[in-house]
Amino acid sequence: MSRYLREQFEEVDLTPGRGRLSAMVSLAFGMLAFTGSFCFLFPDWFTTPEFRALYSATWLRVALYAGIAVAFVAGFVSVLRHENRRYGLVGMLLACMAALFGSGQLDVPPVAGRSVYAGLDYFVLTLLVLGLVFIPLERAFAKDPAQKTLRKGWVTDMKYFLFSHVGLQLISFFTIIPIQVLLHDKVDIGFQQKIASLPLWVQFIGILVAVDFGTYWAHRAMHEIPALWKIHAVHHSSEQMDWLASSRLHLGEILVNRFLGYLPIFVLGFSPAAVYAYLVFISFHAIFIHANVRFRFPVLRWLIATPEFHHWHHSSEDEAVDKNYAAFLPVYDVLFGTVYMPDKLASTYGTRASTQVPEGVVKQFLFPFRRNRPA
Repeated sequence: MSRYLREQFEEVDLTPGRGRLSAMVSLAFGMLAFTGSFCFLFPDWFTTPEFRALYSATWLRVALYAGIAVAFVAGFVSVLRHENRRYGLVGMLLACMAALFGSGQLDVPPVAGRSVYAGLDYFVLTLLVLGLVFIPLERAFAKDPAQKTLRKGWVTDMKYFLFSHVGLQLISFFTIIPIQVLLHDKVDIGFQQKIASLPLWVQFIGILVAVDFGTYWAHRAMHEIPALWKIHAVHHSSEQMDWLASSRLHLGEILVNRFLGYLPIFVLGFSPAAVYAYLVFISFHAIFIHANVRFRFPVLRWLIATPEFHHWHHSSEDEAVDKNYAAFLPVYDVLFGTVYMPDKLASTYGTRASTQVPEGVVKQFLFPFRRNRPA
């Protein structure tokens, strides 16, 4: 099935006028609506407890029906114009099923404690917002205009995106909760209160500096320690860069990054408002620096990581290998001699020549555990 998806939906020409764009729109909105309908049908299973109090069931249902309408209309257009009618028919079928399933009630109140759930709502809403922001942005300011929106590898990256959002509780269980349990009685409450009383902007900068210092060295270790490189190589295996490529992360790397990122936040005691602001900002920034955009930011690129800076980190060119480790502050690469920023943009991406990462999520998950076998 995975190979079929890659063959059918990767490197697809979406040139308007032949029913291809409408087919992809129908399938995309149909799948989003169908997936989102399960949040209405089984809200206690597929919605994130922390988000439930923020939801307006009325507006979410309006959004669901709007998605259903777009999927159905686009599917109908595709049936009339595309050489293969099945794409439009599938989109219309998904829209109809979403309308049927979406008749449930999204009125589950916030729960006490932590029930078992899958963050399907988080996946749908995040994917919708990011897609609406980055797909037009990459089309308007593309670094590589020839790169397709549905480029090679996007199906694999979408699976990673799905897991990292739906599996939010599982990831938290192995990262945030252990820190809270092990260190809850070992932190200096008075010191934490002083940190939390600082102005919000000071705390925000403090989080950036503290977390980025730790992640710089963790990222560098991922490149310089062979066993860790095999885990991190999965992230570098994409040969084309765009916003979705940021999602390609091995589970082991996700757990390490979340653990090391949350550790200084918990120990230092930053206020929830500062933490939430940081999480929203850094999440968007991490996606932006992978995007297929040609922005250079001549002065800013030396102060914060930009797409140009991070694209060089992903470059397979010899001079760029094992450079630009910082997630946000290039000053760490400047201080520790790992910065690389020539006066041009990176053009080729991928892993080192000696590393061949297989295709597919399952094979990539197993890749770090294989010994001396060809990919």
